[in-house]
Amino acid sequence: MNDMTKNIVLWLVIAGVLYVVASSINPQPSQQMLNYSSFIHNVESGNVDQVTIGGSRISGEMKDGTRFETVKPQAMDTNLMPTLIQNDVQVTGKEPERQGFLTQLFLSVLPILLILAIFIFFMRQMQGGGKGGSGPMTFGKSKARLMGEDQIKTTFADVAGVEESKEEVQELVEFLRDPAKFQRLGGKIPRGVLMVGSPGTGKTLLAKAIAGEAKVPFFSISGSDFVEMFVGVGASRVRDMFDQAKKHAPCIIFIDEIDAVGRSRGAGVGGGHDEREQTLNQLLVEMDGFDANDGIIVIAATNRPDVLDPALLRPGRFDRQVTVPLPDVRGREHVLKVHMRPVPVGEDVDPSVIARGTPGFSGADLANLVNEAALFAARANKRVVGMEEFEKAKDKILMGAERRSMVMSEKEKLNTAYHESGHAIVGRLVPDHDPVYKVSIIPRGRALGVTMYLPEEDKYSQSKRAIESSICSLYGGRLAEEMTLGFDGVTTGASNDIERATKMARAMVTKWGLSEKMGPLAYEEDEGEVFLGKQMSQRKHVSEQTAEEIDREVRAIIDSCYQRAKQILEDNRDKLDLMAEALMQYETIDSDQIDDIMAGHKPRPPRDWRDQGPGGSGASSKGDEAAGDAKPGDDAIGGPANTH
Repeated sequence: MNDMTKNIVLWLVIAGVLYVVASSINPQPSQQMLNYSSFIHNVESGNVDQVTIGGSRISGEMKDGTRFETVKPQAMDTNLMPTLIQNDVQVTGKEPERQGFLTQLFLSVLPILLILAIFIFFMRQMQGGGKGGSGPMTFGKSKARLMGEDQIKTTFADVAGVEESKEEVQELVEFLRDPAKFQRLGGKIPRGVLMVGSPGTGKTLLAKAIAGEAKVPFFSISGSDFVEMFVGVGASRVRDMFDQAKKHAPCIIFIDEIDAVGRSRGAGVGGGHDEREQTLNQLLVEMDGFDANDGIIVIAATNRPDVLDPALLRPGRFDRQVTVPLPDVRGREHVLKVHMRPVPVGEDVDPSVIARGTPGFSGADLANLVNEAALFAARANKRVVGMEEFEKAKDKILMGAERRSMVMSEKEKLNTAYHESGHAIVGRLVPDHDPVYKVSIIPRGRALGVTMYLPEEDKYSQSKRAIESSICSLYGGRLAEEMTLGFDGVTTGASNDIERATKMARAMVTKWGLSEKMGPLAYEEDEGEVFLGKQMSQRKHVSEQTAEEIDREVRAIIDSCYQRAKQILEDNRDKLDLMAEALMQYETIDSDQIDDIMAGHKPRPPRDWRDQGPGGSGASSKGDEAAGDAKPGDDAIGGPANTH
C-alpha cells in the first residue's frame, strides 16, 4: 500500500474514533430515570415543579431540587397536559435536536469512504503491495530484483582464479562505459553472454562484478522464477522484465540457472499448451526479435549447457559462451587470499601450500575450507586461524566429520585397519597412482575408515595404466581382509569398492576404447532424456555375441588387476601388518608415517603442528580427491569418490 492510501485510511480511522468519543460525551448532569407511571404519580402528588417536553423525552425537576427524566410511551395520552396544568407544573416545550449539515454529510459519507478504503487496501495487497510482491494480480509482473549502480560493491578485484574468463567479459565493461569506441568501427556489443562452469566456480559473482565495474543497473532473476502453474505467466514476466530493462538501459539482466526455462523444445511428450516452451519463445523474441533491445546485455549462468535449446545459443542471442573453469594452483592461491581477508590467520599459514594441496577445489569449496578452519579455531578459543585448523578443515571436507563417539569392537577395528592398509599399500606401489595422503580408521561420515589419495598436481585426463592401478587399489582392502581372515571371514565392507572397480572396467571397454580386444568403439551411449528437453532416440544395441565378449573382457581386466593387487600384498605382508599395527596405535597416519612403514621401519609419532614453521605442513603434494571406502557393516562410500 502506498503512502497516500495509508494516509486516507489513517485519517478515516481517526475521524471515526473522534466522532464516537464526542457522541459518548454527555455534558448534562446526571439525572434520575423514572418510568412513566411514577412520573404521573409524582405529578398528581404535587411533587413536580417544572418539566421540559421535547418529542417523547420528558425531563424536569422535583420541588426538592431532584432532576429526573422519563420517556413518554408511543400510545396517545391526551390527559397529560391537563394533568400538568391542574397540578401547577410549569411546562416548557423543546424542539427535537437536529444534526448539522456537516454532521449529516460526514455520517452519510463515512461508510462509503470506509468501504472504498477497505477495497483499495485489499486490491493493493492482491497486487503484492506495489513492490513486486507475490499477490495473484502480479503473476504477469517480473520478479527480477533491480540493483542500482551504487548498490553493487563487487568488482573484478573480488573475483579470483578465473583470469581468462575475466578478460573475456572485460569488453562488456568497456562497451557499457564507452559504447562510441566500438560503434565508430561498426562493432556491436554481444547481446548475450552464457557463463558455463561447474557449481561453485563463481559464475554469479563474475556477473555481479561486471555490473559493479560498469556502474550500470543490474537485474537479477532465476530461471525458475518465470514459470508458474498458470498459462502465459512466464511469457508475460519476460516481457515485463525487458520493458523494465529498456527504461534503465544501458543495463545488465542476469538469469541464473537458465536451464530451468531454456531447455530444448519439441520433446514430444504430453499434450496441450507447454508453458515452459512459451516462456522460452518469448525470451528468444526479446533477445533478438523484430524490436531491438539496444543497451541491454543478458548474462546467463548454467552448469547444464548440453540441455539448452540451439536457438538460444545462436549468435545474436547468446553470442558468447564464457567457460568459468575450476581454478588452477595459482588461481586457488588468489581465491584463498580473497577469502582470508576478513579472517585473522596465523604466521604459519601459507596460501600457496594450501593451494597446492587442493587441486580440483572450486571457489565455493575454498570459501568453505576457510570458514571451517575459522570454526575449528573458534571452538578451540584461539585468536588466529593456524595451519592445523586448515588441515582439520580439509580432512573434514574430503573425508567427512569424525564420529569418535561410535563404539567399535577391537576385532572390527583391527579388520578395518587391515582393510585400509591394503588400500594404502597397493595404491602406494602401483604405477601412476595418486600418492597416499592419509589413512584413518576413525569413523567418518558413513564409513568406518578412510584411505585418501591426493594427486601431486592438477589432472585433466587419466591414462590406461592409471585406471588399472586405481582398480588394483580398490581391491586392496578386500584382499587384505581375505589374507588375514580367510575367504569365509571377508566382510561386506568392500561392496562399494567392487561396484566402482566394475564400473571403471566396463567404461574402459565400452566408452573409453581402452580394450585391445574390443577396439576403440563405443558400445554404449547415453539415452536422450526426454524430460531434460532431448528428443527420444533409439539406443544403439549390440549383438548378443558382442555383449558376451564385452563381459569377458571386463572380467579379464578385473581378474588381472585382482591378481596383481594380491601379489603386491603377498610380497609386502610385513608392511601390511606394520601399517595395521600403526593404525591401531595412532588411528590416523599421514604420508610421513607411511614413508617410514614402506621403508620397513616403525612409523614416527604423529606430526605436532606447534613445531611447524610457515609452510611446514608438508602439504605440497596434496589434492582434492579422496578414496573414502565403506568398511565392514557399511556398504556406502565413506568420503568423496576418487574419480579416476
